[in-house]
Amino acid sequence: MPRILTIILNYKTADMTLQSAAAALREMAEIEGEIVIIDNASGDGSFEVMQAHVDQENWSRVRVVQSPRNGGFGAGNNVGLQLGFSDGAAPDYYYVLNSDAFPDAGSIAALLNYLEGHPQVGFAGSYIHGPEGDPHLTTFRFPSICSELEGAARFGPISRLLSAKRVPIDVPATTQEVDWLAGASLMMRREVLESIGLFDESFFLYFEETDLCRRAKLAGWPTVFVRESEVTHIGSVSTGMKTWARMPQYWFNSRLHYFTKNHGWLYAVIATKTHVLGGLLWRARRAIQRKPKADPERFLRDLIIHDTQYLMRTRRPVDEPALHPTRPLSES
Repeated sequence: MPRILTIILNYKTADMTLQSAAAALREMAEIEGEIVIIDNASGDGSFEVMQAHVDQENWSRVRVVQSPRNGGFGAGNNVGLQLGFSDGAAPDYYYVLNSDAFPDAGSIAALLNYLEGHPQVGFAGSYIHGPEGDPHLTTFRFPSICSELEGAARFGPISRLLSAKRVPIDVPATTQEVDWLAGASLMMRREVLESIGLFDESFFLYFEETDLCRRAKLAGWPTVFVRESEVTHIGSVSTGMKTWARMPQYWFNSRLHYFTKNHGWLYAVIATKTHVLGGLLWRARRAIQRKPKADPERFLRDLIIHDTQYLMRTRRPVDEPALHPTRPLSES
């Protein structure tokens, strides 16, 4: 029977993380495997609270591990990916589950069964919905210069012309291949990670799943949205994204790193200029038609300043490796 290691990353949400672990433990009752909770250096007593709960509930299949630093989403999950099982064995699949995500009945088994039945597929992810049943958009195409224009301009004729380049994909009604999936509920084949490496830790938060799925696809391992697997998700609990007044610097860092790493500096420059053009078109139309604001405060200005300063300061060659090179799965 295939074995799964479920990884749940906690950052200052101990109670919710334990609820997520309980839901995953229930869904893994008939599945071989373990759950590891990684506390991403919360510094608020989360580790102690979760360890005490695991001991009290006698969850023999659950471990709580303290990460020595908060390196972000990818770095925290890499800690779990490097651990393997408590007996030292390597799992057949890794299942990354958000701390604010709760697997519904049969959800983990559905991902496992799909990957077992489709050995050419690398990653499989779930249909994500809110507590009230509202679908969450988690299916996407890879970002590009054209998608930067489409997303920033928000103009019907442009969006129709570039519909095939639009990053968000309307939630599919059936199981299908996509470019990438948000990492709220994502099962990954071990041999794929052995081939392409783990999450790139240069991404503190955002774009790390995009980059990982792109590397997998280039290596011949597609990502598939499995409609039969359903997971309840609250969303943005650890990041506080819903309350952002301005985009944080790490979002701009991640966006720029994605483009420079995967397409080179010239492409990144054009992508930013294209986004600015689209943003200016949107702002002009918003002023004329008195449309409501759609971006965080000073978004376009922050984007221009960030990318200009960073590109002028670094001027790295297009083939220079990432700040934190992607580690192989076998690295200790």
